Amino acid sequence: MQSRLTRRNGGALARAGFSFALLALFVMWPQAEARGASAKEIDVSVDVILERFEKEVQGGKEFLHSAKGVLAFPRVLKAGVGFGGEYGEGALRIGGKTVDYYNTLAGSFGFQFGGQVKSILLVFLQEDALTRFRKSEGWKVGVDGSVAVIAIGAGGDVDSTKIKEPIVGFIFDQKGLMYNLTLEGAKFTKLDKR
Repeated sequence: MQSRLTRRNGGALARAGFSFALLALFVMWPQAEARGASAKEIDVSVDVILERFEKEVQGGKEFLHSAKGVLAFPRVLKAGVGFGGEYGEGALRIGGKTVDYYNTLAGSFGFQFGGQVKSILLVFLQEDALTRFRKSEGWKVGVDGSVAVIAIGAGGDVDSTKIKEPIVGFIFDQKGLMYNLTLEGAKFTKLDKR
């Protein structure tokens, strides 16, 4: 009887912690972003992050040009106190043109306090991976497919002929490409911004 009560209290505690983390995320998020960005605002921000990638990564322009599609999230806010959450909005581009808008949402548990802003690029290198992603109702990393996060040092280059994964990811902070991060558990869902 006591173990059942402990499990029930543990589940309630986990739900309360996650709810608190989401509340902290939205309290820390600027009000203009809490309402969600317009399609035009997202497109302008995506242009900036793609230009940054091409500028900071040798071979970046050619790499993006050879991709079947690029999903870019210019601003993903992560916040938490014990439990954490992150949210951002972005655009999927095929052939240099926006075809859909998406959000990303993820939760985490463990020691964490405060907030962080990052940018995420998912680059689809194989047509079938892009097709499966676009047909999904909500695509979750580690469940619906995997994303190989690529770490490139300062002045490093990227060569699509050496990368065999169907989807690769790049994560930036204000200083540049970040290392030792994962996108495991992040969920991507299509938005109606038209």
